[in-house]
Amino acid sequence: MISTWWSALAGGALIGAAAALLFVTHGRIAGISGVVGSLLPPTPSDRSWRLAFVVGLLLAGAVASLVAPTAIGGSVRSSSSVIVAGLLVGFGTRMGSGCTSGHGVCGLSRRSIRSAVAVATFMTTGAITAWLAGGGA
Repeated sequence: MISTWWSALAGGALIGAAAALLFVTHGRIAGISGVVGSLLPPTPSDRSWRLAFVVGLLLAGAVASLVAPTAIGGSVRSSSSVIVAGLLVGFGTRMGSGCTSGHGVCGLSRRSIRSAVAVATFMTTGAITAWLAGGGA
């Protein structure tokens, strides 16, 4: 139990530090959907840091799977379900003008009203969905 809350605390602190570092050094928000979305089509002036950010995310996942393979489990859903879910998340991030990391980590820390509404919406929707999927209804 201790390792669970400790790793969650450490992970959250690292995410917050990385978001703050990106904002201080580049004046940019560390919202993953915006970072990735602006790579297609690429804008030459922004491309290098965005590409480095995405490569860093992929490398961190690869290193984590090597260092602690049991910490990263396989999907409990079929590949087709994961693809559909990913497309729905992509649609939702465009519709909501950002993702959980952009609104939740960066937007709330900047006291953005739009981000507060977005976070309240996706947290409520997520809780209801988890309750319904768990047989709560």
